[in-house]
Amino acid sequence: MDETKDGTRVPARLQALVSWQVNKVSTLGARLFARGLPLTARADYSVLAALDDGGPLSQADIGRHLSLDRNDVNGIVNRLDRTGRIRRETDPADRRRNIVVLTDAGLAYLTEIQQHTDAVQDELLSALTATERRQLQALLTKVLDGHAPQPA
Repeated sequence: MDETKDGTRVPARLQALVSWQVNKVSTLGARLFARGLPLTARADYSVLAALDDGGPLSQADIGRHLSLDRNDVNGIVNRLDRTGRIRRETDPADRRRNIVVLTDAGLAYLTEIQQHTDAVQDELLSALTATERRQLQALLTKVLDGHAPQPA
């Protein structure tokens, strides 16, 4: 077993598992993120980023883009709608369907969350050079691209 900085001992077999390491990094990133923003901000960020990137989308399309369950998307969209960060409109291409549109308030909130997210990424990856950060991201992207999308 190898001793970590905090004096705990992690079995070498665990430390050798990339999946274990990625999970620990994910947990650390979530904790760093939650220090400055409410827990709901992570889900809000995903939906707002999808709308900023893809333009107006149906709730079903948001769920598909983010691999989220429709009930989860509904809860996030309802919260963002109540706070004026998105609005629902009738889809001009299919009047039976609603689309979700990013508002100016939503874009401002996305910008706020993005600034926090960037700071968290910098803190999380502080031990890496800029080149190493790009390499890590490229390798993780390659791993993820090698598998079918998974539900969130």
